[in-house]
Amino acid sequence: MDAPTKQRIAKLHPSVREEVTQIIAQCDQALTGKAKIRITQGLRTNAEQDSMYAQGRTTPGKKITNAKGGQSIHNYGFAVDICLIIEGKASWETAKDWDNDQIADWYECVKIFALHGWEWGGNWKTFKDMPHFEKRNLNSWRKLSKLKKDKNGYVILS
Repeated sequence: MDAPTKQRIAKLHPSVREEVTQIIAQCDQALTGKAKIRITQGLRTNAEQDSMYAQGRTTPGKKITNAKGGQSIHNYGFAVDICLIIEGKASWETAKDWDNDQIADWYECVKIFALHGWEWGGNWKTFKDMPHFEKRNLNSWRKLSKLKKDKNGYVILS
């Protein structure tokens, strides 16, 4: 597991940090070829989310999210975006099988996340978000937004 991934895991909600560490380790173990997994996004502030939401609307670029600040599971530390690292470079190629085991490396990771109860944005009907995974048994951002927060700013799960 690389340093950026470790740093991003450390900022996730405390209740999922160990689980995400295990998922990444399992993905890296399954990807026996050139590919390694990297978390590219984890916890986001509402301001960061608002900035992303503005892209393609009030700032230049392609729309990359439909969620405003507070409306993303990322804002509560229960979502990650990933890429694969191939020979030191980021890849979002979902069909490539770098370890030649007849299963696309990306889908090996999708299966591992699913085994741990994480939903893949690639399965969404209206807005496909291929790099995105979120812990779904925690309900929605609407419910998370109503929870009290601890001294570190994380929602308190009861």
